[in-house]
Amino acid sequence: MITKLAISGYRSLRDIHLNLEQVNIVTGANGSGKSSLFKALKLLTEVSRGQLFSSLAKEGGFPSTLWAGPENFSRAMRIGEEAIQGTRRKGPVALKLGFASESYSYLIDLGLPTPSDSAFGHDPEIKQEIVWHGEVFRPSTIIAKRTGKLVSLKNSETNSWTNTHTELASFDSMMTHGTDPQLAPELLILRDEMREWRFYDHFRTDENAAARQGQIGTRTPILSPDGYDLAAAIQTIREIGDRDSLSAAIEDAFPGASLSVEISEGRFYLYMRQYGLLRKLSAKELSDGTLRYILLVAALLSPRPPKFLVLNEPETSLHQDLLAPLARLIARASEESQILVVSHSDLLIDYLTTEIGCQLIRLEKDLSETEIPLENQSRWTWPKR
Repeated sequence: MITKLAISGYRSLRDIHLNLEQVNIVTGANGSGKSSLFKALKLLTEVSRGQLFSSLAKEGGFPSTLWAGPENFSRAMRIGEEAIQGTRRKGPVALKLGFASESYSYLIDLGLPTPSDSAFGHDPEIKQEIVWHGEVFRPSTIIAKRTGKLVSLKNSETNSWTNTHTELASFDSMMTHGTDPQLAPELLILRDEMREWRFYDHFRTDENAAARQGQIGTRTPILSPDGYDLAAAIQTIREIGDRDSLSAAIEDAFPGASLSVEISEGRFYLYMRQYGLLRKLSAKELSDGTLRYILLVAALLSPRPPKFLVLNEPETSLHQDLLAPLARLIARASEESQILVVSHSDLLIDYLTTEIGCQLIRLEKDLSETEIPLENQSRWTWPKR
């Protein structure tokens, strides 16, 4: 389980350190930093897939993702006695992401590029990466480290260090290009776990949404992020997943209703039979809220549940009558996955806190900086470059 999350220098997240529990709910007013927290978590998993730089580019490039305020706020700034202004920097410009778990922990530090004639001179550079045993960072617990172009792995048997790469490109992570199955199998384990983190954010449910169309069906134990393979995912749950929980989740939200999947020339089509109707309805006929709920069912009842699952505003388009069934569905999924929910809905939050013991993290803004309550904060140390 991820026990700590640390983000520094990313948009409004100047420097936050969060404790995480089995189920976590992040809420707050518009602009408080909820989306930034969600995106920062996605950036961490993109590191393990070698897609960090392309993801930053989609956000407008490295400079646009950096904290835009002063390096630190003085007390006089905070109480309004002094104008907000930049001061002489004490540390380098950096975007830092990290997490800790009971087994392995990881951090990455991105900085400004070294001046060059390259056409890619606006790309950031990976300044350092560190993997260590356990939650607490100490030099003695480090098992892999990357400083600039150099990657060093620690041999657990001899307690000695081996330099495995001396010219690693500044845009390549050691998680994708510096692993060694013999010297540091822990890196491979950690990388694979990070790749399994799952994110669901605003499924499309408009009339042209792929989830409403027939699709070539293949076994789908994991619903795609955009939900295009919904029919195949539902059929996979029916065949190799928890069929009873699937039926119960639909019954809970729509009493007397049931789902079915029909196949024509290899294409899978989703149908829903509702109480009182003489014929079943195709996915094209379902309301946005009904279809979105079914998408969440497919995501949360995956036959291959992830270790870490993040839902961004799952209440979108749902009638309030569906929020209690959704909370019970999330409670069911939390038996096998650690979950973080970003939500605007006080009603969903009330249901979740009633259904399961969970941590509520209420974000606030002060001088455009995201702040978290003291009870949600964790201890974290960023190592110097």
